[in-house]
Amino acid sequence: MEVAEKKNKNKRYKPILEAIPDWPVYQLSKNRKEFIEEVAQKAFQEIKKNRPTTKQLVDELEATVYREQQRMKRNRWRVDAADEPQFWSNVKEELVALTSRPIDDVQPKAEELLHRIVSRYANEIAGNFKANSYRLTREIVKFWFARLLNGARVKKFGAFFRNRYTLRDKIQIVGKVKQLRTLAKEGTVVMVPTHFSNLDSILIGWIIHSLGLPAFIYGAGLNLFNIKIFAYFMNSLGAYKVDRRKKNVPYLETLKFYSMLAVQKGAHSIFFPGGTRSRSGAIEGHLKLGLLNSTIEAQRNLYMDTPEGQPVRKIFIVPVTLNYHFVLEAPDLIDEYLTAKGRDRYLPEQDKYGSFQLIRFLFKFFTKGSNISVSIGRGLDVMGNYVDDLGRSIDAQGRVIETRDYFVSLGEVTVDKQREDEYTRMLSNKIVTEYHRINRVFASHLVAFVAFEMWQKKHSKLDLFGLLRLPEEDQVLLYEEFRAACKRVRKQIYQLKAEGKVYHATHLKGNIDLVIRHGLENVGIFHLNRPLLMNKEGNIITRDFNTLYYYHNRLNGYELEKFI
Repeated sequence: MEVAEKKNKNKRYKPILEAIPDWPVYQLSKNRKEFIEEVAQKAFQEIKKNRPTTKQLVDELEATVYREQQRMKRNRWRVDAADEPQFWSNVKEELVALTSRPIDDVQPKAEELLHRIVSRYANEIAGNFKANSYRLTREIVKFWFARLLNGARVKKFGAFFRNRYTLRDKIQIVGKVKQLRTLAKEGTVVMVPTHFSNLDSILIGWIIHSLGLPAFIYGAGLNLFNIKIFAYFMNSLGAYKVDRRKKNVPYLETLKFYSMLAVQKGAHSIFFPGGTRSRSGAIEGHLKLGLLNSTIEAQRNLYMDTPEGQPVRKIFIVPVTLNYHFVLEAPDLIDEYLTAKGRDRYLPEQDKYGSFQLIRFLFKFFTKGSNISVSIGRGLDVMGNYVDDLGRSIDAQGRVIETRDYFVSLGEVTVDKQREDEYTRMLSNKIVTEYHRINRVFASHLVAFVAFEMWQKKHSKLDLFGLLRLPEEDQVLLYEEFRAACKRVRKQIYQLKAEGKVYHATHLKGNIDLVIRHGLENVGIFHLNRPLLMNKEGNIITRDFNTLYYYHNRLNGYELEKFI
């Protein structure tokens, strides 16, 4: 990984597809109307299949209307369509009218209502990639990020308009970059990153462009479209909208088929399989299986639609870990986690961030020496087998295997939901394992983990919530004890790296006092109450145990607590 880091840093990658009209996302947008109709029809057929009787279908429609009307009463957003109340009121009236119809007329009318609903959802979800908007946004981001970074680095106003430094000085890309570029040529890539911060989507977007890859489609929360300027660019860049308020079956099926058919048609995609940002700060251990299952269904459909012996476009899963010294939202995220975990045993503290604080954060991000890195994992097939640089699946013994065989029963590719659910669990477990393997340990992770574990061992009779209320006079660690523990844990991290179970940043090497200083300077650098710092006597203290716990959790799962 370190060899790759040195090789990849500051490297410029030639686009794998020069012309935007050749990009899969462009082709999807070019046939947008037909694609939306196909999504709606597939969702319609799936719901009909799972609700085969007239009563089941009508019950599902009634439940959908009820939930949608409750959503509009309790949680309307500015981005919601103006005609929503009227639409759902009309659907409700037509459903009520079904009770007076002859039984033979009910099914066709119910199906017509269902098709109307899923068509509306498909149009709402669909992105609308525009080449000109993509080029404009790309140049704006490159210009302003580069100038802001440059101006901050050299501390001269005039330098703001010169391009002496680039984002490469701030963001390091390590790992299987060459393989990722090859797989994007050979098949369809589904990138599955860890999810810690609202910055993740922006960061991944820049990484994709930086690596010379065509634009990926991705699901963006509908709430982000409340801001008109964001809505314009995101809608034009191929983002499709995900409304997490909607939990009804017609919406979820439509969303599933949108993402599945897009992948099936060759559109490279980004899924955050954790479903949302990690509230605890730990690497995701349990993934949402729905989107992962849709990639398996898409691969199976490609095999079913292609005669045996003909080449089939493979779908490749690429795990990615995003590595930060600090996460802007950490205090709020850990509050949510502890509130859910502790209930009445936990009293949350307030540390909210408004727009002014966000500007301050961005300024500090570009002016402070705190870097981030993106670790690209080895490609997988949809069953979780590694693939080689040619995209061929490899089993545990290193033999080339045929992915199609996983879907064959009695000599033919078949649909088997139970079998594919098991494949989904296999893929999920493999991604979680890869997250931990390609995770890149920073000095900030090290010092946070060691400090919290030391306090926990010193007060072993306290549970987590008792420890978080530890009196200030007990929130001190002698530096020499802390230093010795950091050395022991770092030595074990070296051993884990030698075994291929984790990676670490190059700044974790060298004099342990300098490593500790680097960690203390960077951990939670933006927070009003620093989670870890050195007092006047040279010992280690905390101003925020909750946030320290958040950063400590990044190294959960490696059994490093044994070395404290």
